[in-house]
Amino acid sequence: MRAARFHGRHTITIDEVPEPELRPGAVAIDVAWCGICGSDLHEYLEGPIFIPPPGHPHPLSGEELPVTMGHEFSGTVAALGDGVTDLAVGDRVVVEPYFTCGECDMCLADQYHLCRSMGFIGLSGGGGGLSEKVVVGRRWVHPVGDMPLDEAALIEPLSVGHHAYVRSGAQEGDVALIGGAGPIGLLTAAVLQAKGVTVLMSELSDARKAKARDTGVADHVIDPTAEDLQARVLELTDGRGVDVAFECSSVNVVLDALVDAVKPGGVVVNVSIWGKPATVNMMKIVLKEIDLRGTIAYVNDHPETIRLVREGKIDLKPFITARIDLADLVDEGLDTLINRNDTAVKILVHP
Repeated sequence: MRAARFHGRHTITIDEVPEPELRPGAVAIDVAWCGICGSDLHEYLEGPIFIPPPGHPHPLSGEELPVTMGHEFSGTVAALGDGVTDLAVGDRVVVEPYFTCGECDMCLADQYHLCRSMGFIGLSGGGGGLSEKVVVGRRWVHPVGDMPLDEAALIEPLSVGHHAYVRSGAQEGDVALIGGAGPIGLLTAAVLQAKGVTVLMSELSDARKAKARDTGVADHVIDPTAEDLQARVLELTDGRGVDVAFECSSVNVVLDALVDAVKPGGVVVNVSIWGKPATVNMMKIVLKEIDLRGTIAYVNDHPETIRLVREGKIDLKPFITARIDLADLVDEGLDTLINRNDTAVKILVHP
């Protein structure tokens, strides 16, 4: 079968690999669509990061590069391993793409996203969604009912936004500022709006500002090069500042702006993956008693995220900006997101 394999920085090729073997307690899935994630771009440009380098196999998968990529994927159940009785062949599903040990203190506390040996399917081994088929443990498979499979491929990044919302502690009626209207920023905004939070969005790109407006996920879109962001935030919050802020750009000046914009006692959540160390003005953190919080992926977020979409509270269709074949992954997918990223939100790949 075809699979997109990471061999090293700037080197992803479409290879022929053996089909994965079904095992007891696992589910075989025919992949329908797989999104290209920002972390995939980081791996391609700067990696290996999550991908295990040569000589350092992942402790749970036992794999090192080259590995099959892709962790934002949907598909249909092709076969069930022994002991799996609550799914049926043909079911539409998405995957929560984790490896966890199930034995460390974090796993035993049901904080499996913080597993001491945690890895991601599609980055740390175990196959991936940028291939024709994948086999994963039943616990990571989530049925999505009659949800269209292209939209279902966005459940994984939407769950990232949902977990960021949970981490923030935001409540209905709060005001949030999101720095960066890329895919994660827009999907985080969609979750916040579904939960009754007013969303301000800071973004430079004309195309992404238009996407934030056209999808309706932002109540106010602010271009900090065209107007004073801090003054506009104070105007929209009656001089208080926002209750919560979400860093979704991995740009230091954006992080600085969020620290300034949040109210005293507010919360700043870093959602983005940084390719290099960031700086923060700790005196502002201290004097305003700001909570600066990290968030990684998701934990028990998929069921609620799927519910929000199935009940019509979030519409994922507008965020899909292109659909391409696996053979065009580098030229039409990665190159677009690296060199023309303001023209695309979520590019889906059909393997």
